Amino acid sequence: MTTSRGFGSDVYDAVIVGGGHNGLVAAAYLARAGRSVLVLERLGHTGGAAVSTRPFAGVDARLSRYSYLVSLLPAKIVRELGLSFEVRKRAVSSYTPVERGGRPGGLLVGGGEARTRESFARLTGSDREYESWRAFYGTTGRAAERLFPTLTEPLPTRTELRARLDDEAAWRMLFEEPVGQAVEREFADDLVRGVVLTDALIGTFADAHDPSLAQNRCFLYHVIGGGTGDWDVPVGGMGALTDALAGAALAAGTEIATGHEVLRIDTDGTTAPAEVTFRTATGEGSVAARVVIVNASPRALAELLGEEPEGPAPEGAQLKVNMLLRRLPRLRDTSVDPREAFGGTFHIAEGYEQLARAHAEARAGELPSVPPSEIYCHSLTDPSILGPELAAQGYQTLTLFGLHTPARLFGHDNRGAREVLLTATLAQLDAHLAEPLTDCLAFDADGRPCIEAKTPLDLERELRLPGGHIFHRDLSWPYAEPGGAGGRWGVETGRPGVLLCGAGAVRGGGVSGVPGHNAAMAVLGH
Repeated sequence: MTTSRGFGSDVYDAVIVGGGHNGLVAAAYLARAGRSVLVLERLGHTGGAAVSTRPFAGVDARLSRYSYLVSLLPAKIVRELGLSFEVRKRAVSSYTPVERGGRPGGLLVGGGEARTRESFARLTGSDREYESWRAFYGTTGRAAERLFPTLTEPLPTRTELRARLDDEAAWRMLFEEPVGQAVEREFADDLVRGVVLTDALIGTFADAHDPSLAQNRCFLYHVIGGGTGDWDVPVGGMGALTDALAGAALAAGTEIATGHEVLRIDTDGTTAPAEVTFRTATGEGSVAARVVIVNASPRALAELLGEEPEGPAPEGAQLKVNMLLRRLPRLRDTSVDPREAFGGTFHIAEGYEQLARAHAEARAGELPSVPPSEIYCHSLTDPSILGPELAAQGYQTLTLFGLHTPARLFGHDNRGAREVLLTATLAQLDAHLAEPLTDCLAFDADGRPCIEAKTPLDLERELRLPGGHIFHRDLSWPYAEPGGAGGRWGVETGRPGVLLCGAGAVRGGGVSGVPGHNAAMAVLGH
């Protein structure tokens, strides 16, 4: 949503720096509570990384260009803000193709318990892995039910969260031992192990046994979403959410000014209003705010305050590819319909040992020789993102997310490394197809194939994600660290009247609105 208007106040109760989804959530809550709110957004539209765009010239397909699935958005935010927004369940959870004994096959998770059990048995030769799968995700499911509601409550201590979970074995698996230990203890099949591990590696460059437990924090957020761990499709694309949020904020009285890049925040460390200086196409200006809420990264916040950023620079580690196809490709595994295989998460080169090898190669400074990735087809679940003509002709979108591709691998030649990686990634997919993917690609109005790839450096340039890190920095544990960092709600900065509501806040990351909600609650004194 693009908005511009004259400012209606000399001193705002809250100025929000950045019109991404978290900033819009905070704005809507505060404006509905009667506070005067101004959102300043650098780009010409709101939404940040949660937008829907038509990336291919002359083609009527609205893709979720950056973020693309919803799990961590609490239903209470949708309900309390009165958003016209919905998600749909995917009929299939995942499909992972594999060739064993010279024959193509795969693991299908979904389509009913009997079918999933049979798929596990066909792959592994017994029911053991399926029973382990049920027990493992039974544990994470119970953890999700108990932990997810805490994300929109005041920040608990570690002891309080442990008591809330009330399961010592689950606590040890999720919070204390590297998740690779549980994966290796519970599962024997390499492919099954890999499918489980992928939730620990989305946007996170770590090994299964990384002592930092960054992989555990990533895994935790991926399995507790919504209290179920389900990852759902946003109807109308991700932009439908941020458009609804902007609409709710505006309806409540928020002022939104796009094309306003905030340059600095001046505050004397007291409760006196801060001065927020911004730049537009016509010059600089400033506005006063009793509270400043920053919907940007912790490093960006430090720079706006004139401080040195803390800790090492963040580094993203993913490849994002958007595609439009004239039709879905045929699979070598004829036991599964491509509409099922691509309707869930389609895992490529994500066996347990393959993931370990890709990480080791990237850590050594080389692009993974067998790049792991996962794919899904938004339009199978939500055809509304396609224009009527495209839908009638059977066109489909594909979203690919590649793992273990840290920004350091692209610094010398981003364009060249991107092309090499994309070619290698698609080759891994083609190995499981009965026809090359390129034969299925649509073409735009200029005759170019409808495919675009984004490296971490591309995301840093386009969205100012530090190092291209989709979470702004490594994810945090959802509890208060010793010393009280994060304050009562996980959004406090130590500077009076300055809050952080971006993905880098405690309990941030993903499309959740949680930091935005929590920043608003902090301002309102809840």
